[in-house]
Amino acid sequence: MFPLRQVLSHAKRVVPGFRAMSSSGPLVDTAVDGEGIATVTMQRLPVNSLNLDLLRDLSKALDDVADKKCKAMILTSASPTVFSAGLDIMEMYKPDMKRVEEFWTTLQQVWVKLFGANFITAAAINGHAPAGGCLLSMSCEYRVMMSGKFSIGLNETALGIVAPTWFMHTMTNTIPQRQAEIALTTAKMFSVDEALKVGLIDEVASDKADAVAKCKQFVKKFDKIPALARSMTKQKIRAGPLRWMDENADQDLQEFLMFVGHPKVQKSLEMYVQALKKKSAAK
Repeated sequence: MFPLRQVLSHAKRVVPGFRAMSSSGPLVDTAVDGEGIATVTMQRLPVNSLNLDLLRDLSKALDDVADKKCKAMILTSASPTVFSAGLDIMEMYKPDMKRVEEFWTTLQQVWVKLFGANFITAAAINGHAPAGGCLLSMSCEYRVMMSGKFSIGLNETALGIVAPTWFMHTMTNTIPQRQAEIALTTAKMFSVDEALKVGLIDEVASDKADAVAKCKQFVKKFDKIPALARSMTKQKIRAGPLRWMDENADQDLQEFLMFVGHPKVQKSLEMYVQALKKKSAAK
């Protein structure tokens, strides 16, 4: 999963898609409209980096959507330019091992709940979506991305990291395997137009409101489709990756913990954090 010999030594290149960030107030907002469509908005500003707290709230939001028997869920962001910047580096830097274990298992659980949801799922991608942000987007059934100079993709190999198998499964469920192989091995970050062309996103929107509206139009396509038939079909199509996670979750966790605990990894993260502090002090 994580080849330790390839951990990069230059701090600037350690985790460009993984950013530390501050937050205040509720991290997730869930609003259900009169048609039973829930809009789940990540609001850990400024860039919705995925720390344990945000992942817990996302997990709870997904449970709430299921418990309320909502017809569909649209995942989006309160940031004007970032859907999600990916995993929060501070969860991996000098970690409390009990917390980092919960961090990774909660990420696994969020993926299982989102990728395997019985209800309809769509992502209104209103900004950049690298790494974990791309994972969340691809876990949904439909993706509408706001136009602009934004990018989306799994860029782990540029960092000397092999993306977890379930990240790869999610990408090959979204775009053709050959295109996924090229994207993963080259750490391809797709522009909006490139993402549309390859099928990483399904539509382009003029703004966030338009993205949400187009997601709702996708949901309406199922108005005349029996819900049980739709759900069972989805579950059968996605059964392979979900089965893999069920059988390999602990091994995946142990590999992540070994990666995070490695001295070379921590040294690289230390360099990156110090670089961030210097940049902040210079402002």
